[in-house]
Amino acid sequence: MPAGDDYAAVRAAFRWDVPARLNIGVEACDRWADGSGRTAILALDTAGAATPITFDALRALSNRCANLLRGLGVGRGDRVGILLPQVPEAAVAHLAAYKLGAIAVPLFQLFGEDALAFRLRDCGAAAVVTDAIGMEKLADIRAGLPALRVVLDGTALAAGMARASPELTPVDTAADDPALIIYTSGTTGSPKGALHAHRVLRGHLPGVEMPQERFPQPGDLFWTPADWAWIGGLLDVLLPSLFHGVPVLAHRMPKFDPEAAFALMARHGVRNAFLPPTALKMLRQVAAPARFGHRLRSIGSGGETLGEELLDWGRGAFGFTINEFYGQTECNLVVANCAGLMPVRPGSMGRPVPGHEVAILDGAGRVLGPGEAGTIAIRAPDPVMFLGYWNNPAATAAKFVGDWLLTGDQGAMDAEGYLRFVGRDDDVITSAGYRIGPGEVEDCLLRHPAVAMAAVIGLPDALRTERVTAVVVPREGVVADDALAVALQDFVRRRLAAHLYPREVCFVDALPTTATGKVMRGALRRTLEKAPSSGITRADR
Repeated sequence: MPAGDDYAAVRAAFRWDVPARLNIGVEACDRWADGSGRTAILALDTAGAATPITFDALRALSNRCANLLRGLGVGRGDRVGILLPQVPEAAVAHLAAYKLGAIAVPLFQLFGEDALAFRLRDCGAAAVVTDAIGMEKLADIRAGLPALRVVLDGTALAAGMARASPELTPVDTAADDPALIIYTSGTTGSPKGALHAHRVLRGHLPGVEMPQERFPQPGDLFWTPADWAWIGGLLDVLLPSLFHGVPVLAHRMPKFDPEAAFALMARHGVRNAFLPPTALKMLRQVAAPARFGHRLRSIGSGGETLGEELLDWGRGAFGFTINEFYGQTECNLVVANCAGLMPVRPGSMGRPVPGHEVAILDGAGRVLGPGEAGTIAIRAPDPVMFLGYWNNPAATAAKFVGDWLLTGDQGAMDAEGYLRFVGRDDDVITSAGYRIGPGEVEDCLLRHPAVAMAAVIGLPDALRTERVTAVVVPREGVVADDALAVALQDFVRRRLAAHLYPREVCFVDALPTTATGKVMRGALRRTLEKAPSSGITRADR
């Protein structure tokens, strides 16, 4: 982004710099491999010991990996599955695939066999780079994957790379050449593979720089608990950091532990973090976070709306404002907050990131005025926008109205360009003629001292169409009973409005979340609709 401390001026001065020919492997690695020994990845082993991997070493390793794959018949346009956790080998495999002109397909290691089989079969993967855990899962499904010719586990990968040359001339790729397929699950149907071009990395940069407060700055070190198999870990953290020559801490906890996360960030001097809202809500439950002595200067968060409660807590815990951002797998990081450029307003996920044109459309595809609620849309062309869904032209066409990509999310924009997230199409609650976004009610519930986490959904109601239902995880030691349910209902009614308070309160031990930390409201609805006496404590009023 251009220099300046005013959002409007920075946005007006912004110009995209996307060369006609570029390659993610070169952009995120080779250009920093100049013999200076600059650190690219700080890798933690199981004992917590940190090993720095330089850009020089990363270039040689990714070249060796690319030469190994090429020698096994993998080439331009072939799909390469990367079934690895947040470890250096995952970064090496990504860079190798890009340098070959192949198409990387990140795969979450906790996927079950059916999920893996669908993705590998759908994209026609020619190769998979994995480890012993991945090999076990692939063993039972490989017979049903006729296109899969090459599978490299850790042992075969290390042995093959040791024999391969560290020198490679990367394939000359165009900005619009395909580079990456990330599978995304919608509300209906099978997962769809969002195909991205090499330009997608450049397209992400302003959307990283803005919420991370003018990233990069001297001394920056980036970490996220989000797996690199997801767009949030890969393109919100890993690849943009490497593009800017900023080291990335490689460590994913088997299960997110908020105290361990505070200690980890303090011990290794993490300066920048992407922390999903679920992680922030867990961190919020840690007493006296200042005792860990963190050195963070910026936190970005996205995937769920941040409310005033989390923003206030963040200022006290970290000494700065957490910046919310917004996007989706098909077109990511297009809206963001940046406290250093503009006031951060509770309930708003920010303003359009420089370089992106964002608007609110009605059902006919017309741009709506300030304050009017409709579908959040992004105008094409845009460097961060996907090329289309892999082998699914019908779904690709349905994603657009004219030049506008439809996110499927509901929102409203005020006269100054601040966007308010109302909810996903299937999250918005219609109750007694009101359209209610869950975020505002969830934020209010989080302000109650008895609440650790909360999700708000709509359940079928003969009188109101849907009744507002709160699903609450109480804080440790709190008794979940009818008295607490009534107290929470009154708490919301007094602070928000009579039509917003939850007519029903359910207590659970934990909320179902996706691998990236988003609350699975659909799963909650199905559970409560189909099994009203499933052991969940419920209170109606």
